[in-house]
Amino acid sequence: MAKPTLRHRSVTAAATRAAARRAERARADAERTGRTERADRTDRAGRAGRADRTERTRPGVLRPIRAEARRRDPGEKPGTGRTTAATGPAPRRGRLLAVLAVLVLTALAASTVLGLRHREAELTHRARSEALAAARKAAPVILSYHHKRLDRDFAAARKHLTGSFRDEYERTTAKVVAPTAEKYKGIVKATVAGPEGGVPAASVVSSSPDRVVVLLFVNQVTESTQVSGGSRLDLNRVRMTLTRTPQGWKVSAVDAL
Repeated sequence: MAKPTLRHRSVTAAATRAAARRAERARADAERTGRTERADRTDRAGRAGRADRTERTRPGVLRPIRAEARRRDPGEKPGTGRTTAATGPAPRRGRLLAVLAVLVLTALAASTVLGLRHREAELTHRARSEALAAARKAAPVILSYHHKRLDRDFAAARKHLTGSFRDEYERTTAKVVAPTAEKYKGIVKATVAGPEGGVPAASVVSSSPDRVVVLLFVNQVTESTQVSGGSRLDLNRVRMTLTRTPQGWKVSAVDAL
């Protein structure tokens, strides 16, 4: 086998160096290509992120939900695995709904209270009118009697009475008034004072839907064998308490003032 000459060795070395340079250039080109591709991917990702943020801030555009966000617990802080309190629109809506609920309940309560007060005022006004008329009608019957018809007069009076006052009236008339009236031929005629032909003098002192106190000015003419001159006129002030019953307004107390 022939030994390689000096020239042949030089050519071979040059070829080897050329091949090495080509390989180096290819590797450098490959690295530049890789860097370029990575830069392109980074740039595209940055543009996509900016576009995503732009879309998120545009009014009326629904924010996209990433797969990572869908997989992650809504209360988990990104990158930590710890959950945090929700601070998004949902809690704000919840607080708003709670405030609205409180306002609605307050308005309903106020309306109910006002309605009840208005209703009570109407009932009280009606009670004043009805009780005053009942007092004007009852006073002459309760405070009058004739010795010849005591049972009838006392029975008529009891129809206007109620409660314990009715029982008290029955005991007093049976034990005190009737014996005295029969003994002295007593006759008492009571009328509610007032101008001739006018409305009898009576006024409401206090009132509620079920109880009314009335003040009346009552004239009583008394005839008896014990009265000098045959008769006597007494001008009295009477406080009469009336109570609402299923049968209407009835007298539950009478006090002479």
